[in-house]
Amino acid sequence: MALSGQTLPSSDTPIVMWPDGAPGALGTGSNDIPTLTVYWANPELATGASMVICPGGGYGALASHEGKDYALWLAEQGITGFVLKYRLGSHGYRHPRMLEDAARALRLVRYHAAEWKLDPGHIGIMGSSAGGHLASTLLTHYDAGQASASDPIDRVSSRPDIGILCYPVITMGSPSTHKGSFENLLGKDPSPELVRELSNELHVTHDTPRCFIFHTSDDPVVPVENSLMFAAALHQAGVQFDLHIYQHGRHGIGLGGKVDDPAHLHPWTRDCRLWLKEQGFEK
Repeated sequence: MALSGQTLPSSDTPIVMWPDGAPGALGTGSNDIPTLTVYWANPELATGASMVICPGGGYGALASHEGKDYALWLAEQGITGFVLKYRLGSHGYRHPRMLEDAARALRLVRYHAAEWKLDPGHIGIMGSSAGGHLASTLLTHYDAGQASASDPIDRVSSRPDIGILCYPVITMGSPSTHKGSFENLLGKDPSPELVRELSNELHVTHDTPRCFIFHTSDDPVVPVENSLMFAAALHQAGVQFDLHIYQHGRHGIGLGGKVDDPAHLHPWTRDCRLWLKEQGFEK
């Protein structure tokens, strides 16, 4: 659906973020149209907080268990989730298209916050694996908006208020990067300057939002060093964070279980809930 007037979006119809076409679109098919799908918070628990969710998939696919499942879990904590379908390297896209999609998502939710009864000061971004790289890219490359833009959404800040990074890809540098994410995002032979620009541990500042980060020490796909170096950069910059490294766990673990069986979810979900309460995102 394209947004107009006081239309309240539903999870049945994804929100088209650029009704007239996304910048740099290569076509008009589904793969060329970034969208947001909303999962409203449980009304009895709703805090007004919301989260843009970037599924993983190596910038070549989008894993639903790191999108919809997260959103359903957040909804039960009183947080409205917006699952982002961003453009992918497997469909011919390269940086900066993915970052443009994530930034637009934050701006759009913040622009419509009053209309949707959401708090414009409690909008986070969450991502897993390559989606964690995209989330960390926005956490370190956001902007305040363009005051003179003709599109009012472009005048709004894209800065997330918090970040949740689940076994994220952080660096584009060897040897700790994830090769598939690297090539899908940057191509096979990017310039050293572009590699540095998208190595997000190098762009943390004192104004980077607070983060919750989790990883497993034996992750065989995305080395744990990615989370460790981002946490170290946050610490060096004086940014508050929670870092949880669990001894064992496969890559792509997601919630670790079914949304409707909270007793068997991975412990990171419990730790994250405690942190979300500290940030004022959960009651």
